[in-house]
Amino acid sequence: MSAKTTAPGVTGNMLISDVGGAQKTEAAPFGHALIRAAQQDVRIVGLTADLGKYTDIHVFAEKFPNRFFQMGMAEQSLIGAACGLARTGCVPFATTYCVFATRRAYDFIAIGAALGRANVKIIAGLPGLTTGYGGTHQGIEDLALMRSVPGLTVIDPCDATELAQAVIAIANYDGPVYMRLLRGEVPIVLDPADYRFVLGRAQLLRDGADVAIISSGIMTPRALDAASQLEADGIRTAVLHASTLKPFDRATVSALLARVPRVVTAENHAVVGGLASAVADLAVDERLTIRLKRVGIPDRFCASGSLPYLAERYGLTATHVASAAREVLS
Repeated sequence: MSAKTTAPGVTGNMLISDVGGAQKTEAAPFGHALIRAAQQDVRIVGLTADLGKYTDIHVFAEKFPNRFFQMGMAEQSLIGAACGLARTGCVPFATTYCVFATRRAYDFIAIGAALGRANVKIIAGLPGLTTGYGGTHQGIEDLALMRSVPGLTVIDPCDATELAQAVIAIANYDGPVYMRLLRGEVPIVLDPADYRFVLGRAQLLRDGADVAIISSGIMTPRALDAASQLEADGIRTAVLHASTLKPFDRATVSALLARVPRVVTAENHAVVGGLASAVADLAVDERLTIRLKRVGIPDRFCASGSLPYLAERYGLTATHVASAAREVLS
């Protein structure tokens, strides 16, 4: 993938994940993890809304053609059918783009899945600025919408390791889940030998006493890079990865804020209603005195362009995270 940020040209780079210069990647980790889960649980079925190849569920369809349902371009039917299948005892994994799930099928998620407590797993591709196709396809507000739905678990994995582990975890969890999808060639950031995804738990990936970065999704690798930049200046930085946005790990986040009150949040989502809002709400509830700087997508629809261009334009790079940390310390 080109590292140019001066020209916002629409290229084939937008059809794959933002590998961000990662040295190691894994192809279609979601699809392959779903196969492994389905081999252990015959109740698991897969559905998509005309996006099998583009949500990596096509590998599941090839392995289990009799357990796969192609719903066409009908996202409300996708979620409705998944809820119906859950009522029969299946464990449906339904894939589409997050803008289509949350904007077109919100009521079906809220009522059919969440209120009805259906055991449905909604897997949502193209989160935030992982596509260059502008405001129609960039899911910049999905976490805010899904966090507001009672009883819905919300997850934003950071890499191939966590995504694969989260598939197994949510397959074993009885209840509705909304999880963001990283597709195609997905970076491997977390060591699969050391990291264990735990539903509802934030994990401290790096400790430090000067400033804390709380991150989710693809911003966690950038937060780690930012911490390395800051270390070169003698700034000790904690990085807390909060992949489960709901239920939010209030205990772990509160403990970190209590001892490191200068905080940066970093998310591949609008700064309204996502991770930053969860941290700010917690600080108010717990009466914690903190200084908070938010790194995320501004409160606007974003332009089209290459992924590196968009990350630079909207302030989502590791350098921007490091700059925010320096600002919160000043």
